[in-house]
Amino acid sequence: MKANQLNISSQSKTNRLIQNAYKQRYLLMMVIPGVIFMLVFNFYPIYFAQIAFKDYNITMGTNLSLAPWLGFTHIIEFFKSPDFANVMADTLGISFYKLLIGFPIPIVFAILLNEIAQTRFKKAVQTITYLPHFLSWIILGGILLIWMSDSGLITNTLYHLHLISSPANMLANAKYFWPISVASEVWKEFGWNSIIYLAAIATIDMEMFEAARIDGAGKFRQIWNITLPSIAPTIVLMLILAISGLFSSNFDQIFVLRNAVNASASNVIGIYVYQQSFMYNRFDYATAVGLFQSLVAAILLISANATSGWLTGNSIF
Repeated sequence: MKANQLNISSQSKTNRLIQNAYKQRYLLMMVIPGVIFMLVFNFYPIYFAQIAFKDYNITMGTNLSLAPWLGFTHIIEFFKSPDFANVMADTLGISFYKLLIGFPIPIVFAILLNEIAQTRFKKAVQTITYLPHFLSWIILGGILLIWMSDSGLITNTLYHLHLISSPANMLANAKYFWPISVASEVWKEFGWNSIIYLAAIATIDMEMFEAARIDGAGKFRQIWNITLPSIAPTIVLMLILAISGLFSSNFDQIFVLRNAVNASASNVIGIYVYQQSFMYNRFDYATAVGLFQSLVAAILLISANATSGWLTGNSIF
């Protein structure tokens, strides 16, 4: 009797599911292109991750069964490589400073922008700061190459401010590469990254600010006691995602700005994988390094999420 009731219940659920799907068939059809895109570019490549554990040659094509199994040989080779220390230092160094400097700036900018009363001026500032995000690193890289040349705008400005000793090409000096990469990344993205914080601030009940003003709280006190606590969950969420990207780097930016002179300071893991793949045709080794990078990023994401949940009670999952 109970088995019959369970069968009837499951059939009714299936029928309701089919009916709901039919009612929403046009919406589901709109999802199909996105699903196909994810299957082709996100899930199908997972099959080829096994190249990391095989002795693969490009002549084998997609027939991976021809490649003999090597296990963790490529990963161990990467750990023992003389480039390992330099790659890790450049990757983690650049990413850490981008996080340390680039993460709080959009938050501060969003708070300051929210305090602007003049709507036209506020929109103008938003437009100016958002604009670099929509330009590719090919364009921005070309601009920076000109600005930082021997007679470039930034080079001459820093020289006259006595911040550099001579008006020489800054990208031809390895010691300037990290500051340039961090500063240019912040300049390009801080306006765009502030949007999510502005959206979070917009959800705050304005009566809280009115009550604070009545109690005599100034702007700084309102920001410290109302604005920041209210957007704290958003800040934590973005921080978790930012920490998960510590082991990655902006490949487009580094690829455009690097050269033979600053190579020692710009040999991040993305560049290393690119070189091993297309310069030395070591696709198996490059896949292993890329898989190691993805694994560490996943560990960082899970660890940051768990730590955030333990300390603040806010987490992604």
